[in-house]
Amino acid sequence: MTIIDNAVYVGGRRAAKPESLEQTFETLEAMGGSMAWIGLYRPTPEEMAQMAHEFRLHDLAVEDAVHAHQRPKAERYGEVLFTVLRPARYVDESETVEFGELHIFTGPNFVVTIRHAETAGVGQVRKRLEAEPELLACGPQAVLYALLDRVVDDYGPVISGLENDIDEIEDQLFEGRSAVSRRIYDLTREVIQFQRAIHPLRPLIEGLERGFEKYHVDLELQRNLRDVRDHVEQVISRADAFRDILQNALVLDGTLTANRQNETSLAQNEQVKRISSWAAIFFAPALVTGIYGMNFKVMPELDWDLGYPYALALMVVAGFILWLVFRWRKWL
Repeated sequence: MTIIDNAVYVGGRRAAKPESLEQTFETLEAMGGSMAWIGLYRPTPEEMAQMAHEFRLHDLAVEDAVHAHQRPKAERYGEVLFTVLRPARYVDESETVEFGELHIFTGPNFVVTIRHAETAGVGQVRKRLEAEPELLACGPQAVLYALLDRVVDDYGPVISGLENDIDEIEDQLFEGRSAVSRRIYDLTREVIQFQRAIHPLRPLIEGLERGFEKYHVDLELQRNLRDVRDHVEQVISRADAFRDILQNALVLDGTLTANRQNETSLAQNEQVKRISSWAAIFFAPALVTGIYGMNFKVMPELDWDLGYPYALALMVVAGFILWLVFRWRKWL
């Protein structure tokens, strides 16, 4: 069975723990002023069909809950509010962010939570509310607030993990590591996914606030939800700043890479200049010796007593002049 937990509450306290969905519906009908909270994990279409029949859930919402892969949203179908949240957690071992999906149906006297990923968040929220019966007595609205509050609070470690990754990238940028470009790209993709999970929460909460008066939301719950909204704004601000930093880091990485390539090219050019200069210097003596190495019978300098020292002097002087020229041009 995909039922994780199933309970009926009266006055904020657990009054019954039915063994099946049928017992839950019967208990809820028998107990006046009660609230059922059913926790499911990847329910089958048959189980969702049974749930939809008993609680009059809309077909479109049921289809979304079965197939998942939804963005955060809050849609109202009559008396039933269908909410989608995207919990997230930072995995230290792989330095990545994992996203889950939580669907919540809240009606006049019931809450159905549907998980599509392994997470202990919903169970911990249930324990928290059972320890605060005054809050749980506010009904399904209190459960929705507590789940939303937990999801937003869990974004805190994600923000810290991403911030630490960005600090490491900034250090690697100036160390000239070749893999930093790929890490910037991967981290940017995670930040974008994180933004997709948190940006819809702003209009979602604003929509809930607009319904405070219409649905007679408890005053303390209103204050708590506004506090959650403030936390959401902080998370959104941090995530947006991360994306800007990563975009700047990617531009800086491209600039540093181009500078390193230019420095390498300049170093190679300097080596070519030195080699060319010494080749030119040695070319002058080679030219002289080449000329006098030709086997011509009529060469006036061959019968000249000073021809040999003259040739040596000519090679030295020519080489020295070339050396001075290249030094002046800073090739040597």
